[in-house]
Amino acid sequence: MGKQMTEMLKGTLEGIVLAILASAPAYGYEITARLREHGFTDIAEGTIYALLVRIEQRGLVDVEKVPSEKGPPRKVFTLNERGRGELDEFWGTWGFLAGRIEQLRTDVEQIGVEQTDIEEGN
Repeated sequence: MGKQMTEMLKGTLEGIVLAILASAPAYGYEITARLREHGFTDIAEGTIYALLVRIEQRGLVDVEKVPSEKGPPRKVFTLNERGRGELDEFWGTWGFLAGRIEQLRTDVEQIGVEQTDIEEGN
């Protein structure tokens, strides 16, 4: 994963994980697996576990310890009402930014076409 992708992902990963949890409760490894299913293949499990600690501390999820067939109990994370509000804000912000970035890209491409036309004498 390139540096630019890594930096962009840092700013959006919390919202992405909240979106994953909005579909169904999950424990850390399940969240990582779902991310990989959605094409986020380079995210380390340690990154997800650290993020889960932060969103738990912020009160965005409810946590239940569920017995595991192998090893210690698993912490299952469920998006709560506060987390849903945070996710709604994330989607609103994402929509705003994506729209503005797309408009900027379109504008810049249009300027490039106009510059080429001028240079070619059209």
